[in-house]
Amino acid sequence: MARQTGTVPRRPAPAEPRPLTRVALAGSCAGFVVIGVLQSLYGPAIPAFRAKFAVTPSVAGLGLSAEFAGALIGIVGYHLLARAGSTDRRLLAVSYALMAAGTIGFALAPSWPLALAAALFTGLGSGGIDYGLNHLFTFAYGRRSAGMLNLLNAYFGVGAVIGPALIGWVGAARYPWLFGAVAVSSLLLIFTVAGVHPDRAVAPAEDSSALIRSPAPGSPLSRRHVGVIVAAFVALYVFYVAIESGVGGWEPTQLEAVGYSATVAATATSAFWLALTAGRFLAVPVSLRWPAPAIVTVCCVGMAVFLALATIPALAPWAYGGLGFMCAPIWATGLPWLARAAPQVAAASAYVIATSMLGGIAFPPLLGRAIEVAGVRSVPLILCAVAVVCTALSLWLRRATRTTPAAGSATAHSASALNEP
Repeated sequence: MARQTGTVPRRPAPAEPRPLTRVALAGSCAGFVVIGVLQSLYGPAIPAFRAKFAVTPSVAGLGLSAEFAGALIGIVGYHLLARAGSTDRRLLAVSYALMAAGTIGFALAPSWPLALAAALFTGLGSGGIDYGLNHLFTFAYGRRSAGMLNLLNAYFGVGAVIGPALIGWVGAARYPWLFGAVAVSSLLLIFTVAGVHPDRAVAPAEDSSALIRSPAPGSPLSRRHVGVIVAAFVALYVFYVAIESGVGGWEPTQLEAVGYSATVAATATSAFWLALTAGRFLAVPVSLRWPAPAIVTVCCVGMAVFLALATIPALAPWAYGGLGFMCAPIWATGLPWLARAAPQVAAASAYVIATSMLGGIAFPPLLGRAIEVAGVRSVPLILCAVAVVCTALSLWLRRATRTTPAAGSATAHSASALNEP
């Protein structure tokens, strides 16, 4: 296998504090479990929202939308405050506190408008935690960043499986108790951030001093070139989230349309999410052996193949399970690749995470409109076309970023001379 960088990653000296202690690492994984539980509670609790607040199904579904809107604000706010000098330790503690306050407010809200306001407030915290931990893990673990990010995001999937099970166990009418449990968990997790080192002591993933310097004039890493690369990553993530949300929202309907029972369709949808979660755990050792561009490209091709197979009714439930495994590594593996490709753009990961959420919000109604025209059986075919676009973007990014290490090594001496006092 080809080397991924031209230099050996820097390891912290024995006396240098590690970016995260074991307690902070465990707390980070637990934080993603809590976010997964939180976001998976809104849908199963919709009948209780309707009964308590006398709202229509579409209005009751606004709870999760309000939280996503708050999360967008939380991501931007976290990034701006971090650039202004606030530490990850402080911002994560504030984010957990905001999420706790929001979930308590949602549990106790006497009216639906106040509940939506509380959900928006909750999103400020969950968005900050999501962005803060993803960004921190991207920079904290050197060559292991892709593996650690896959591990972190796998725990979100664990929470997303636990949430509906809890609703089924205690009943939708008792949703305030579950939101209250999320609040208590968030408050307890504040204590774990003491193990986050206040400085981002480790350079970007697969560290190379040549890669983190400003590009020399006329080099392949010109400002315009880097901007195009970041835009391509943004598009890749938007389309990836469109596929994930499209499958999650329309897989049961499409399977029922081709002849499967509602029970089989629901089970197959659960299998997709379980495969997505298991795939992220499996991606941890894979990402330590293979470079991120290869993993992302292969998975994009795999998404297109399995979505094409999903157009065959007899294979559809199994194809969606395979699709979950292909989707699994893309989100977490692409972030370290982005950090290496555009180290000069401090806000690159913020752009990607924030705009990917916009894709999750905007694409479902667009897909719904396409289904009105082409029919619900066309869902896998439409999503397959999106996966082909993802494949094209990943192939272009591989070519566009392949020269990054070479350019870095070629200009390292001149850049070093320019930066010497």
